[in-house]
Amino acid sequence: MDAHAETMDDLKNKQSEIQDNRDEIKANLSEAEAKIADVLIELEDLNKEIKNVNHALKENQKMMDKTESDIAKKEKEVQALEDEIVQLEEAIEKRYNILKERVVSYQQSGGNVSYLEVIFGSKSFSDFISRVSAVNKISDSDTQLMEKQEKDKKEVEEKQDKVLAKLEELKDMKVELKGVQATINEQKRENENKKEALKNKKQDLVALKEELQVKDSNLASLENEVKQSIAQQQRPTVSSSNSNSSSAGKLQTLSSSGSSSKPSVSSGGGGISTAINAGYQYLGVPYVWGGKGPSGFDCSGFVSWAFGQAGYSIPSTTSSLAGTGTKVSYSNIQPGDLVFFNTYKTNGHVGIYVGGGKFIGAQNSTGLAVADMSTGYWKNHFKGHVRRVR
Repeated sequence: MDAHAETMDDLKNKQSEIQDNRDEIKANLSEAEAKIADVLIELEDLNKEIKNVNHALKENQKMMDKTESDIAKKEKEVQALEDEIVQLEEAIEKRYNILKERVVSYQQSGGNVSYLEVIFGSKSFSDFISRVSAVNKISDSDTQLMEKQEKDKKEVEEKQDKVLAKLEELKDMKVELKGVQATINEQKRENENKKEALKNKKQDLVALKEELQVKDSNLASLENEVKQSIAQQQRPTVSSSNSNSSSAGKLQTLSSSGSSSKPSVSSGGGGISTAINAGYQYLGVPYVWGGKGPSGFDCSGFVSWAFGQAGYSIPSTTSSLAGTGTKVSYSNIQPGDLVFFNTYKTNGHVGIYVGGGKFIGAQNSTGLAVADMSTGYWKNHFKGHVRRVR
């Protein structure tokens, strides 16, 4: 049904319903933004944790590498000691055979020490040395040499026992370090999985936010149309003759049909420069849908208000402003020209060009601000639509 055919009650009910829907959407938007903020905090904390885990992995690997190196060194030491013991045992065995021959020679030459008594009566090599020494039939130098060999062997065996004990300790450490490394790797995998899940959650929330913003923009556009319909029904009917007679001396309103006629300027008008500069003292004023004054602006409301300060009367909706004045190419743009952006719809956003690739306008994210249309978001949404109101 055409909005103009609806009753005032129907329009007000529709307006109320739209406002309720927008309130619900804005509440959902706030909730989505809060959740996105929480996810970003979680991601930041998780990135720190992942960084710490990676550091722990590197440090643990260094310790494992050092342990491997120490194990290799100790294994070489053990092998060297085993070789040394073998050499000592061979030397002792050789000396032992020489001593046996001396005892036999002594016994055969008439000595009173029985060969069998000395050889077979000894319980060990040390006992053999003691028996031979006791009868004082072997030179002191041979006895000292044998005792030194026995002492050296004992020291090497003790040293070998210590090295083997250290080797076992290192091998146990290696097993423990491998277990620690496995645990850290598991933590790393869990953190990476959690990070991926948080990224997906963030993407879903951002998509939800964008969807809600589109819905809100659509409702805002519909709400504006309803407001205009209400305003039109509330406007008193004026006869043609009265209208013609009362129009003298008043500001001319530009039509939305694309007329190239210039708007009239009141006697106190300050020109385009006044329109350009009017908003600077109000930078930061919040974006308010339908706002047309310094307490709050929407994009088209600000443009209409700013030109009003310069004595121009122009529409206050983007759809009407898109056909106001004269269309010019972007290559011929001048400060004071209107620039349009395709946001939620074609020409869904409007601002006043101030030069240097920038425009001033009421942005729904930052309020009244100067923005750069030569890069980023605004560049991507600017399709070259420029209107000149003069």
